[in-house]
Amino acid sequence: MSLADRGTTVTGADVSGEQPARGRPRSEAVERAILEGTMKLLEDGVSLAEISIERIARTAGVGKAAIYRRWSGKEELFVDVLRAAEPQDPELPGTSMRDDLVVLLEALRRRGLANRSSAILHNVHAQMKSSPKIWAAYHNTAIEPRRRMAVEVLRRGQENGELRADLDVELVNDIFVGPMLVRAIMRPDADLPEELPARIVDTLLAGLRPVSSAPRQP
Repeated sequence: MSLADRGTTVTGADVSGEQPARGRPRSEAVERAILEGTMKLLEDGVSLAEISIERIARTAGVGKAAIYRRWSGKEELFVDVLRAAEPQDPELPGTSMRDDLVVLLEALRRRGLANRSSAILHNVHAQMKSSPKIWAAYHNTAIEPRRRMAVEVLRRGQENGELRADLDVELVNDIFVGPMLVRAIMRPDADLPEELPARIVDTLLAGLRPVSSAPRQP
């Protein structure tokens, strides 16, 4: 499946002399070609260590300069390829802390399902962890922003009286994320049903809400 089939939207700076696909800005077509060219190499079994900017450029049918205009190196490019292949990060409803937490865990559940069903994603994740530079780039670009978003949701919950004020929100975030990560990664044979995010959130909130707060019905 191509990145275009996944509904990926990409943007970038205009590049003189590069031919656009019909109906798309010139830079978008070039960037999509680069991402899809990199994914094709991965699908063909080429390891991350063997993929070079030159090889990506040949596969994508672009010049190396077109790649370097958008990414400082292949580590940043690999991160964007992986993020394009993963389910998109969600927009939070903002109706309550509980609802936002359910949406965040649902996104994690979907990434877990995608990693299970895609040999390419599973393989790339495994290879990334053996490359400190690539893993650091992915952590800083994808994992850390997601963690900050969840921590902010919990802080707002404390301010709104939905979460006990004496709790360490960094620790509470780990407590919420942990069960889903165990199911998605450490127990690949475990079920990841649709109702799991709400069950995790409601189970934990039963003990983490202020004593005076009435339990919210799911």
